[in-house]
Amino acid sequence: MPLSATGDTSKTVKLERYNSYLRKIHSTKVLKASSKVLFRATLLIALVLVLLFAVNYHPHSDSHHLHRRSFLSTGLFSSSSASSSLGGGAAWEKRVRQSSTAKRQHGLSVLVTGAAGFVGSHCSIALRKRGDGVLGFDNFNDYYDPSLKRARQHLLEKNQVFIVEGDLNDGPLLRKLFDIVPFTHVLHLAAQAGVRYAMKNPQSYISSNIAGLVNLLEVAKAANPQPAVVWASSSSVYGLNTENPFSEEHRTDQPASLYAATKKAGEEIAHTYNHIYGLSLTGLRFFTVYGPWGRPDMAYFFFTKDILHGKSIDIYRTQDNQEVARDFTYIDDIVKGCVGALDTAEKSTGSGGKKRGPAQLRVYNLGNTSPVPVGRLVSILEGLLGTKAKKHLIKMPRNGDVPYTHANVSLAYRDFGYKPTTDLAAGLRKFVKWYVSYYGIQPRVKKENSHADESA
Repeated sequence: MPLSATGDTSKTVKLERYNSYLRKIHSTKVLKASSKVLFRATLLIALVLVLLFAVNYHPHSDSHHLHRRSFLSTGLFSSSSASSSLGGGAAWEKRVRQSSTAKRQHGLSVLVTGAAGFVGSHCSIALRKRGDGVLGFDNFNDYYDPSLKRARQHLLEKNQVFIVEGDLNDGPLLRKLFDIVPFTHVLHLAAQAGVRYAMKNPQSYISSNIAGLVNLLEVAKAANPQPAVVWASSSSVYGLNTENPFSEEHRTDQPASLYAATKKAGEEIAHTYNHIYGLSLTGLRFFTVYGPWGRPDMAYFFFTKDILHGKSIDIYRTQDNQEVARDFTYIDDIVKGCVGALDTAEKSTGSGGKKRGPAQLRVYNLGNTSPVPVGRLVSILEGLLGTKAKKHLIKMPRNGDVPYTHANVSLAYRDFGYKPTTDLAAGLRKFVKWYVSYYGIQPRVKKENSHADESA
């Protein structure tokens, strides 16, 4: 019996050791398998991160910060095989076609660049409301608050205008749009705006205002049919010109800022593409546009914000202590000018990138013809907001700003009946009403309205 018991115990111990051995082998296999899975997952994640970094990296961080694009809207997803909602696919192409199709007989089909911008959004809605086909194009950069651009995009969607998100320098994406839609016109309003910002980020102006324009014209000249192009130049091209009012016949070879220089370069580039390729091109020199849905970097806009927040505002004086004055032009008047230029633009004469005959080449001033001192602008805002501004008078820095602008619009009036009708007081009243509503300053609405009634 003792021998038998000892034998049984020995067998039991050996069996437990064997089972323990099997468990260790199994655990080791599981651990090795898990390690392989973890390694492969880590490697896959690393490759994805490297790919994302490579696609989005740009050596000039400031310029990339301003012109960053959605990963899905780059050339990688804008080819014919793309399936992204931003750069391809059947549903995407359907939206592009629907937005571009005119609803009235003989309506235009217009590609509006910078459609989420101030002037671009207003023009897109005006064209769509009268039955034209409108396709928007914008890169939604963050030169100023992109949420305002997204709000404009939402407004455009309500008016059945689709915006393709992309960059002017994305040639494949632009060519794809022209392959899908035979645009009759392009309203080119996309640009890096602002005189002062050029001193901080000059490359952004070269990329947008020169390289972007050339890329667009390259695609337009190769399109069949070639569209007529109306594009935004600027009153800044008059630079140091001292003749008043500014006329299209005055010299424009003395720009006072890099922004002005890029717009002047654009006018010369337009001449070249007209001369060589037969593109119909019309340049519009805007004079200080203001109004609802405007740009936050403009004086009337940030004056309103600072006055409401009790902050002091800088009011410039010229070097010889004179008041700075601007030919403030209300947005509705600018829209009428843009639409008039589109309606009177003649067809381009090229085909397949080759000129077949002389083509139309024009440039027009679009202003209000009534320069107003900046001090008067502030006084009007004080009355509308019911708040006294804290003014800080300073000498105008040498940053590219000019002391005085005044538009002669007789040429635009002759050719397409352009005639501004909104004075500064009326235009600012409409702007302030929009501003307090958009930013939810409800008590100010009543104060502004009651003040306006008392002043009437």
